Formats: sequence, C-alpha cells, structure tokens
Amino acid sequence: MKLIRFGKSGKEKPGIQLEDGTRIDVSKFGTDYNEEFFGTDGISRLKEWLRSNTSSCPKVGADVRLGPPTVRPSKLVCVGLNYAKHAAESGMALPKEPVLFFKATSAIVGPNDDVIIPKNSLKTDWEVELAVVIGKKASYVSEANALEHVAGYVLHNDYSERAFQIEREGQWCKGKGCDTFAPIGPFMATADEIQDPNNLNLWLKLNGKTLQNSNTSDFIFNIQEVVSYISQFMTLLPGDIISTGTPSGVGLGLTPPSYLKPGDVVELGIEGLGVSKQEVRAYQ
Repeated sequence: MKLIRFGKSGKEKPGIQLEDGTRIDVSKFGTDYNEEFFGTDGISRLKEWLRSNTSSCPKVGADVRLGPPTVRPSKLVCVGLNYAKHAAESGMALPKEPVLFFKATSAIVGPNDDVIIPKNSLKTDWEVELAVVIGKKASYVSEANALEHVAGYVLHNDYSERAFQIEREGQWCKGKGCDTFAPIGPFMATADEIQDPNNLNLWLKLNGKTLQNSNTSDFIFNIQEVVSYISQFMTLLPGDIISTGTPSGVGLGLTPPSYLKPGDVVELGIEGLGVSKQEVRAYQ
C-alpha cells in the first residue's frame, strides 16, 4: 500500500495511492496516519477496510497538494556520513558506528512544497535520502528483529545549511532543522512493497542536471543495523522517522562547492518510492 496525505498545509486528510496511480480519500476509515494508527496495526486494519470500501472512497484530483504522508512524528532521527563516498567528499573519516543527529519535526513539509533558504544563509545544500517509518515500538531491538519494527519507507530530502551546521559552534541540528528542510513523500510505501531496502537506486537533479546517483547497497550501516543501533539509546515510537544518510554529490562536495539559490529546482527520487520536486525560494 502507498499511504498519502493531501490537502492544505495543516489540514491534510489521509488517502491511498492505488496501483494505477489513482489517489483516493480514506478519511472515513476514521484515523490519520499517526502514532496511534501505526501502533495499533493500522496498516492491516486499513487493508481490511479497503476490501469493502475502496469503490466508495472519493477520488483525489491530481492537482491537489500532497502533504507529508504521515502525521508529524515524535522524532526525526538522522544518520550522518552513512555512505563512504559522501564521507570522503565531506573530508571526514569513515564512522566506526552510526553518527546520529535530530532534525526538527517542524521542518517537515510536503514533497513538492517550496524549500525556503533561511535568513542569512549562504550555504543551503541538498541530500536525497531513504527514510524509514517505525511501525512498532522499538527498544533494545536486535538486528535480526529490526525489520519487524518497520512500517514502511519514504523519500526524504535532508536539506542542510552547511555554515550553520559546520562552521558555527555546537551540534549539527542548527543546520538541519530550518523550516521546510524536510520534504517527505510523495507517499509512504508499506514494508511489503519494498523487497530489499538495502538495494534501492536513488538520485537527485538540480535544474535538470544529475548530481546524486547511487544505491543504498553503498550504506556503511544498513537498515537493520541503524534501527537496532538507535534503539539502544532511545525508544523509537510508532510513526517515528529515521533518515539513513545521503550518497555523494552534495553541494559541499563539489569543486568548487555550490549551494542553492532562489529559482533553483530540485528533483529527487528513490526506486519504488516515487519522485518529489522542490522550488527554491528566499526567506521573506
């Protein structure tokens, strides 16, 4: 199943994208895609409900805005430097264990919403990433059981302000949590739709030019390792999101480095998880 949420920002309704691409409104199911939904086997319950209700669900027009495919989670945990070539282009040593940081959940927006260059920013950068949605409470989970706690997968662009992140004092979160810096979607594919999350092609284009083109088989730490590792330090709740890192090709790693400017168009995609597109705007 492909879960979507649609409508004006802050007033999104739950929906489904069918196999033929048709989008339908499933508001009558009675719950949004939130912690309660994922924590009470909502995916299975929704599948059962759809067997007898799909034909009566209103269609959602192709021109209707898509919001983030899940309700704002309790946390958005990110893994840094999880592709060897990206670590190299960043001038950083390969990590011996996953590098973790938080991204503000207030940064989450729809997949095709504008990205806003923050006030006083000169180094806003792009990062295509595979993100994992937790489906079952996870605490001290083993690698062998990690995928049992995954509800599905989403496309995420982990926008980063490099000066805020690297050149100023403190943690990376200052360059990661700016408003609009976490477009997610267009949909969440349930786990059964993705045969092997550790072998997916992912790419990103800036103004039509391909800058990132890789595969999750280049992970330093794969999905099972990441979910298990994070769960040793914090409880992952249903609906929480883990973003698993970006491959090489970010603006920071270009020669010379290159960053986003107003009017730029960023397009990105992951095999089986669709495509998103953001236009770059200046803060006003």
